[in-house]
Amino acid sequence: MPNNKKLLTRRHAIAALGIGALSLRAAPAFAKAKLGDDGIYHMDWYLDSFLDVSEDLAGATAKGKRFAIMWGLKGCPACKRMHEVHMLDPKIESYVRDNFEILHLNHIGSREVTDFDGRKRGEKAFAEAYGVRFTPTIQFFPETATGLAAKSGQAREVARLPGLLEPNEFLAMFRYVREKGYESAPFPEWLKRQA
Repeated sequence: MPNNKKLLTRRHAIAALGIGALSLRAAPAFAKAKLGDDGIYHMDWYLDSFLDVSEDLAGATAKGKRFAIMWGLKGCPACKRMHEVHMLDPKIESYVRDNFEILHLNHIGSREVTDFDGRKRGEKAFAEAYGVRFTPTIQFFPETATGLAAKSGQAREVARLPGLLEPNEFLAMFRYVREKGYESAPFPEWLKRQA
């Protein structure tokens, strides 16, 4: 009888471990912002890119997502807050991750980026060509690159988030782009209509 009790106890323990392991696998992964060697924050789901923005935009569209470029800078307190507060909010993080491909660039970086017109520039020169003056800045682009090569700089964007908004407005800006609110009104007007 004591042996049966041990056997049952072991079975229960094994069953409990099995159930626990299954529930761990089924649990959603929590996003985590990591500080890269370049001094800017990264989410593990940010776009891993060859830095050709036409290809990145086409890839995002093929996945049913929108394409955005996020600019960061080493030591930027607003960038840190965006990644440690905004992007770790499950509602914000899941919406952005599910609906956008984010290419995160370094405002003073030197990696070579190929623009929509085929021109290659370092990250810093690329930022200057678009008039990106501070971080964080998020540039949002149309669903296709059609006609973008003939435009220059900010004229290629459908919207821009210069700086950091509070979390609710930050999420609203991504909704504004995803829902094409820019086709009907500037962001402040669109946001008022949502209230």
